[in-house]
Amino acid sequence: MARQQLVALLAAAMVATAAAVVPLSNYGMITPRARLIMGKRDEEYCGKKKCVNVKCDSRCPDQCFVLCPSCKTLCICDFYPGISCGDPRFTGGDGNNFYFHGRKDKDFCVLSDADLHVNAHFIGSHNAGIGRHFTWIQALGIRFADHRMFVGAKKTVKWNTNVDRLEMALDDETIDIPVKLGARWESTSVTGLMVTRIATANGVRVQLAGVFDIMASAVPVSEKDSRIHNYGVAEDDCLAHLDIGFKFHDLTDNVHGVLGQTYRSDYVNKLSLRTSMPVMGGATSYVSSDIFATDCPVARFGRHDAISIAATRDG
Repeated sequence: MARQQLVALLAAAMVATAAAVVPLSNYGMITPRARLIMGKRDEEYCGKKKCVNVKCDSRCPDQCFVLCPSCKTLCICDFYPGISCGDPRFTGGDGNNFYFHGRKDKDFCVLSDADLHVNAHFIGSHNAGIGRHFTWIQALGIRFADHRMFVGAKKTVKWNTNVDRLEMALDDETIDIPVKLGARWESTSVTGLMVTRIATANGVRVQLAGVFDIMASAVPVSEKDSRIHNYGVAEDDCLAHLDIGFKFHDLTDNVHGVLGQTYRSDYVNKLSLRTSMPVMGGATSYVSSDIFATDCPVARFGRHDAISIAATRDG
């Protein structure tokens, strides 16, 4: 289905203004403030072209993408659709934004299909003064075939943009990648599975040919954001979490999950789009017993027979 194929990792604003789609290979992640602290000149390279005075948007001053050869920048959370950012704000396959707060220290099914299952582990804080709980996605547990892949942000006390805080593993074996922009790891046991650094630290692109393309960036909850939004972040934990961009290939029309259901052809958005923060409820329908479990009530992983029966009835 065309909508299932579309989960593009491009900003909505860029799509509206650009005449052609920019290839995914023509970008890089930059950290302007870190360069300034290190006394480096404020310039980046797009291949042989030098981009001078490159600045990230005020919404993502510490890290953003620079598109080549235009030298335009955009925040990872502007990727559209198929994203999850911050106090989890998702952009669904239908293009609508919504929040799903989940619950601290719990795992929830983001997407579940016959051959792919993605869970997210939530961390959080509680501001007793205003009686609110806040949550972020700290890690992903990805199931495909007989394999289990983990991508997460390590718990961090004080954030340093130049120190890599990502951790990854395939079938319980650590994935080690040189801390270098463009460094790549390719699996010897899973054909077509690779991880590429899109930043020197804290940014990776995880690809499984024909199945998914995931961009993950480890980021902290900044003191400024905590102060503005009353997150109540503690001094011993900056709540490092993931901002994520998803692209899925060949999903069935039986796909489900917090994000997955929005790619179904029969999906009807029942959220109130008039509110500034439409929230998807029904957390109990998506909760999993652990980060790799496929036991959430809406799980579809491995259910080929159910899909075949449904297809026969519809036909």
